[in-house]
Amino acid sequence: MEQYAKDHNVPIIEKESIAFIMKFIKANDVKEILEIGSAIGYSAILMASVKENVKVTTIERDETRYMECLKNVKECGLEDKINVVYQDALEVNLSGVSYDLIFIDAAKGQYTKFFEKYKYFLNPGGVIITDNLKFHGHVGNRNNIASRNLKQLVGKIENYIDFLKENDKFETKFYDVGDGLSVSIRKDDI
Repeated sequence: MEQYAKDHNVPIIEKESIAFIMKFIKANDVKEILEIGSAIGYSAILMASVKENVKVTTIERDETRYMECLKNVKECGLEDKINVVYQDALEVNLSGVSYDLIFIDAAKGQYTKFFEKYKYFLNPGGVIITDNLKFHGHVGNRNNIASRNLKQLVGKIENYIDFLKENDKFETKFYDVGDGLSVSIRKDDI
């Protein structure tokens, strides 16, 4: 999968980041995970492989990546542990489900919208983990970026970081792991 991602320019989570998340899953007895942004299924497969009782629902909007994700999940024999949903995460309608961990690793400019939509599906004491908060070293260095589009995207990530810091319903810690992770723990009822 790593070689496929490299050959086809598909971004996958950094090894240091997925190792952190897998350790978190094991240490906190996480059983139900929602992943926003499947890509080719790399992180979903690794998360589902941590323990026998872990189940992952993963959402992907790109058809080519969705099909590759399905293929990879099947090749790993994890169809009973990973549910792959083909839809834009902002349009998915969930009901009657809740999660111990929600992992946001999709369109960076939509992070706040993803957080706001899916926080209601988080179990009390559950966590939302967000990846790519350093965004290749650009976050915090917006004035050094020439590209207008990249500057706007980095601004949205910086606004999301501020949103997490100011959110009194969650306690968020930031980790200098991989491309930057946050772990937001749900405090009380939302």
